[in-house]
Amino acid sequence: MVLYEYPFNEGIRTMLRLEQLFGRLAVLAARTEAIDHHFALATMFEIMDVAARADLKSDLLKELERHKAQFQSYRGNPHVSEAALDEVVGRIDQAFQALNAVAGKAGQALSGNDWLTSVRSRISIPGGTCSFDLPGYYAWQQHPAERRQADLGRWLDTLQPLADALRLLLGLLRDSGVPHRVVAQAGQYQQSLPQGRTYQLLRLRLDTEVDIVPEITGHRLMVSVRLMRADADGRLRPLAQDVDFDLALCT
Repeated sequence: MVLYEYPFNEGIRTMLRLEQLFGRLAVLAARTEAIDHHFALATMFEIMDVAARADLKSDLLKELERHKAQFQSYRGNPHVSEAALDEVVGRIDQAFQALNAVAGKAGQALSGNDWLTSVRSRISIPGGTCSFDLPGYYAWQQHPAERRQADLGRWLDTLQPLADALRLLLGLLRDSGVPHRVVAQAGQYQQSLPQGRTYQLLRLRLDTEVDIVPEITGHRLMVSVRLMRADADGRLRPLAQDVDFDLALCT
């Protein structure tokens, strides 16, 4: 199955972008080649750029508080395990405290590192990190992999509270949606959304053997999916056959 996700608001869009960047960063930092660590740094700088949004940290803290209040409202419900509830609330509290303890914006601690700042100022320039431009960075790339990984680990530790909060919030959001099987007739599917209920994320799973690309649009009243297939030149063309897929709407 191939999973596609569609965010209904800018906050979730930002969280999904950061999640993708943190996933890429974890893969690159675990490798040993200097070229992988170069792109790990480039990814770390991308995270810092996205995290520099003024209200990101406060928005995540508010979301954690909202989820905690929601779970606390389940106290005393005979159909809810108190032990499971305590475990989830404990994870929320831990993520909240760790993120709240970060001074300033996420990644701000790295902005005061002159060496990282010099690399960051050149890394977006094509060929801007050559040895004659940044000899100090070139020398760092010659260090043993273990030393480079230790440096990366130390820098990434400052971003870990943000990564943990994102992972928890997106996990809770995804768990709130129950997938159901639907059919796109002649490649088209539409679903009206109930008034008074706010959805934040749409999740769509397609069978891997079907080489189909969904074009998703959505707002507070309706979601629409148009299925496309790439031709020999890679251009997407409308699909005119019935296709079933799994759809979940998450609150």
